[in-house]
Amino acid sequence: MKNFSISKLTFAAAAIIVSANALAQTAAPAKAPEPEYTFTGNLGIFSDYRFRGISQTNKLPAIQGGIDFAMKNGLYLGNWNSNVDSTMYNGANIEMDFYGGYKATLGDFGLDVGGIYYYYPGTGANPAGLDVKNGELYIGGSWGPLTAKYSYAVTDFFGAPDSNGSWYLNVAAAHDFGNGWGINGAIGYQGLKGGAKVAQINGSVVDSITDWKLGGTYTIDSWVLGLAYISTNRDLAGYTSPNKNISNGTAVVSVTKSF
Repeated sequence: MKNFSISKLTFAAAAIIVSANALAQTAAPAKAPEPEYTFTGNLGIFSDYRFRGISQTNKLPAIQGGIDFAMKNGLYLGNWNSNVDSTMYNGANIEMDFYGGYKATLGDFGLDVGGIYYYYPGTGANPAGLDVKNGELYIGGSWGPLTAKYSYAVTDFFGAPDSNGSWYLNVAAAHDFGNGWGINGAIGYQGLKGGAKVAQINGSVVDSITDWKLGGTYTIDSWVLGLAYISTNRDLAGYTSPNKNISNGTAVVSVTKSF
């Protein structure tokens, strides 16, 4: 009887082990289906708002934020906003961007095609000034850490006469080091047409602007702390302070959050 009891215990232990292994090998629950659409938002504070290398706030801080609606099939719509220098934008103190397009993934490559409209409520308050606005079509691509985007103005470029056809090309790269640390950089080239050509502080008129950026980020609890150096190859005067160079190199500090 003793040997028989040991055999029963051995069999029972083996059965428990087999059952445990079977449970361990049971397939994980099915992944939840991808939602048909998503809403996301973003909010940030910046020490300067730089658009294509040029300060839009006369080198003063900016509060920025927006919302995005994206569908499972790749279509998306969004809105983004920032305060701007009201003198630069002829009476407007806020920029409101409305955009929409289509995104797709093709293996390791990403595609983004769409359009954007830059709207400035209150612009044109000065009858002698421009009614500042701009509409662009764009196409972008990505591959791993690299991205590129080409934008083409289909309206007069920010209200400048005979300037439709002005274009911008930006190439950027980013790398995640892990533990919240990241680095990013970009270089852009703005081609200007017609009345969009600008005079530098020294009086020379230019039809292109090259800008660049090199920065780093640290993410903690979905908050992103950023520090970037941004500059251009031009010396453009500010509107509120004509003697201020709003396109030379500067460090931009930022705190952003997505939700």
